[in-house]
Amino acid sequence: MIQPFDDIYFMKKAFQEAENAFDKGEIPVGAVIVLKDQIIARAHNLTETLNDVTAHAEMQAFTSAADFLGGKYLKECILYVTLEPCQMCAGASYWAQIGKIVYGASEPERGFKTLNTTLHPKTAVVGGVFEKECLQILKRFFIEKRNLN
Repeated sequence: MIQPFDDIYFMKKAFQEAENAFDKGEIPVGAVIVLKDQIIARAHNLTETLNDVTAHAEMQAFTSAADFLGGKYLKECILYVTLEPCQMCAGASYWAQIGKIVYGASEPERGFKTLNTTLHPKTAVVGGVFEKECLQILKRFFIEKRNLN
């Protein structure tokens, strides 16, 4: 039997958030948090809009999910994010005790793997889901940004 909701399905939802960020001139990273096949939080980068370097998609999603649940721990939740989390977001995932992180494109310079950031010991990680599309929107954003300057 085919499961109707899988990692690709939810990553496409995160990708829609990345497209929202792109349309606002934000670096196109999107995130959703899922609990028992239900999206409980949707977010995208808002660093330019809010003039806040901490307003990454994951940080916005963690806050929204915690508000939805009425508690700060996200042990049963899955974070879907279009770009490998940075050190700050990975650190926040540690404190939120997120159950699983699924990301699209790798971040070879500032990603949590390259920087050896410690995740919560119970956090599972899957990378490379919908990777090509997640990488393409980032490349397109920076090409367009360079051409405007």
